[in-house]
Amino acid sequence: MISRILDANGIRIHAMDEGIGPLVLFVHGFPESWFSWRHQMQALAAAGYRAVAIDVRGYGRSSKPPEVEAYRMLAHVADNVGVVEALGETEAVIVGHDWGSPIAAASALLRPDVFRAVALLSVPYGAPGGTRPTDSFRAMGGDEEFYINYFQQPGRAEAEIEADVRSWLLGFYVSASAAGRPGSDGGSMATVRPGGLLKDRFTTLDHFPAWLPENDFEFYVSEFERTGFSGALNRYRNVDRDWEDLKAWSRQPIRVPSLFIGGDRDGPTVWGARAIARYPETLPALVGSHILTNCGHWVQQERAEEVNELLLAFLSKTG
Repeated sequence: MISRILDANGIRIHAMDEGIGPLVLFVHGFPESWFSWRHQMQALAAAGYRAVAIDVRGYGRSSKPPEVEAYRMLAHVADNVGVVEALGETEAVIVGHDWGSPIAAASALLRPDVFRAVALLSVPYGAPGGTRPTDSFRAMGGDEEFYINYFQQPGRAEAEIEADVRSWLLGFYVSASAAGRPGSDGGSMATVRPGGLLKDRFTTLDHFPAWLPENDFEFYVSEFERTGFSGALNRYRNVDRDWEDLKAWSRQPIRVPSLFIGGDRDGPTVWGARAIARYPETLPALVGSHILTNCGHWVQQERAEEVNELLLAFLSKTG
């Protein structure tokens, strides 16, 4: 596996590169890293693909522009196009998880000439359009505050997380996994009580989950203790800008071959049931939609072998 620093879209993007063959570009979500794809990179490289996983702008060793608006969706799409070019390639299959899923989807929607197929993990595709996102999230929160709206004010979530990065990350990872449980008051970790903190409803374990050994967890801790969280959180702070930027593609389907993988115990998969039901219209070239049982949000880590099998089967059908 080779570590590369690429000049992509005028910024520095760190990428891990393994294997020789058709390019598969992996895009992680929050709060993660290229490392989230470690299991997939090995499997795909062994099967004859060039697997490249990036640190998204704001993360790891990639650039961290200070301006909030530098993290709008159009910038991420341009980053991905720049990465393909910097690698000396002309096209790729793009795979995204969590925030990486909408980034991958937008990349395939806006640049199907570069991204010839797309796999979306955990966050279903919904065509641009509809209600302003922060208004939708406000309605979803009801009397409480939906976590994406909680993340909107710069510095607010950073203060909570960076007070104890290690404890917060472990709580977030466990709570969003299949081991997650409702809070003691029966509430969801997706909402914050008035005057409360997101971590108030985290699930705690007295051991590391099998899918996240302590050594792997410590990699994430070391990354975020070094970088902080502002770059990562700035992605959330652009949801309304994205809504404006993508109006020209309102309600447009993704026409390249596509794949969806979610977990039946994952909030975004459950909330996205209506989006999944619309896949015949929004993803007309869908190859497969798979909901893994007893699986949480971190599908490619919680169920690495199954995800690898599904990805390889998808890649074999897309050429």
